Amino acid sequence: MAELSHIDEQGRARMVDVGDKPVTGRRATAAGRVDCAADTIALVKAGKTPKGSVIATAELAGVMAAKRTADLIPLCHPLPLSQVEVTIAFDDARPGFIVEAAVRTEGRTGVEMEALTAVSIACLTLFDMLKAVDKGMTIADIRVTAKEGGQSGDWQRA
Repeated sequence: MAELSHIDEQGRARMVDVGDKPVTGRRATAAGRVDCAADTIALVKAGKTPKGSVIATAELAGVMAAKRTADLIPLCHPLPLSQVEVTIAFDDARPGFIVEAAVRTEGRTGVEMEALTAVSIACLTLFDMLKAVDKGMTIADIRVTAKEGGQSGDWQRA
């Protein structure tokens, strides 16, 4: 297993110095899901939820969250993001929602945390907007699905 870069020789948390790394294109994708009742999906599709446009609001919340990742996670570097895209799709079979995010930057460190934050907050927003009609929802399987760029190279979840 690789050495933990956010821990110094004395075991204290530290922000990694990325100042000597080259600026390169970085991209990461993440996904997660919100499981809910079939009736909840039907309400969203019909546009009859108590709080309005559920999908659009959750997608926008995810974009906003990605831009604030460094404010939320103590050792993350603030990054100039060039793209954040959050998409939410219905999963009628499960039932629930599939939430995906793609984040890009030109920088010295990756954007995996930004993609994960976008998905997490989009899922939480779905939960918040639908909890009045479905208290049994579950948020699950939030994960990085791919990353591109950087010293460790490209990676894709199998």
